[in-house]
Amino acid sequence: MSEIILQAKSVNKSFHDPITIPILKDISFSINKGDFVSVIGKSGCGKSTLLYILSTMDTDYEGELLIDQQLMTGLKEKELARVRNEKIGFVFQFHYLLNEFSVLKNVMLPGIKLGKYSLKEIEHRAMEKLRILDIHEQALKMPNQLSGGQKQRVAIARALINDPLIIMGDEPTGNLDKKNSEIVFEIFNQLTDEFNQTLLIVTHDNEFAARTHRIIEMEDGRIIR
Repeated sequence: MSEIILQAKSVNKSFHDPITIPILKDISFSINKGDFVSVIGKSGCGKSTLLYILSTMDTDYEGELLIDQQLMTGLKEKELARVRNEKIGFVFQFHYLLNEFSVLKNVMLPGIKLGKYSLKEIEHRAMEKLRILDIHEQALKMPNQLSGGQKQRVAIARALINDPLIIMGDEPTGNLDKKNSEIVFEIFNQLTDEFNQTLLIVTHDNEFAARTHRIIEMEDGRIIR
C-alpha cells in the first residue's frame, strides 16, 4: 500500500473583504510518496491559494490538512514552522537566494535553522545536494555570479537540504527560458525516479504538467480533474 504524504479533506477558503468571496470549494485529494503532481488552471483559479494552505503558511481555512499522517489544522505557529522546515522543501518562481552568502551557505541555511545536525554535517549534506544537481563547482561563488538556471538549481538544492517529505513548487520554471525549464523538469524527474522524492508543483506551463505523473486541474476554486 502506498504511503500517503499529504491529504486535504474538504478544504474551503473564503476572503471576507467586506463581502464573503469563496476562493476554494471542497478541495479533497491525497498525494502518495514518490508522486510527481502538477496543479494547473487559469490565473485566479485558486491554485496558489491552495499551495499556501498545503504548505501550512495559511491557516485560515475550513476542512482538514494532514502531512505525514499528522493533522496540521489547529496547530500553533511554532509547531507549523517546525513541520515546514523539517518536512517541506520550497522552490519558488524567484530563487530568493541571499546575495551576501555563498552558494554553499545559501543551501546550508535551512539546515542551520533546523539545528538537527552539526555545522560540519550540514556543510557535507549541502555539498552532496549541489553534487546531485551538478552545480557543486559553483559552491563558493556568490549568487550574483550565476545564471538564472544555475540559481534555480541552487534553490532546489536548498529545498532538499533537510530531506523533506515533499517539495512544493510555485511556478518554479515561470522565470526561466525553455532550455532552463527543461533542465529543472529533468532534475525534478530525477529526484522522483532515483530518490523517490514527492513533488507538488503549481505551474502555468501545460507542457511541463503533461509530463508529470498526475495533473490536478482547477477552475473557479474547484478541482475539475
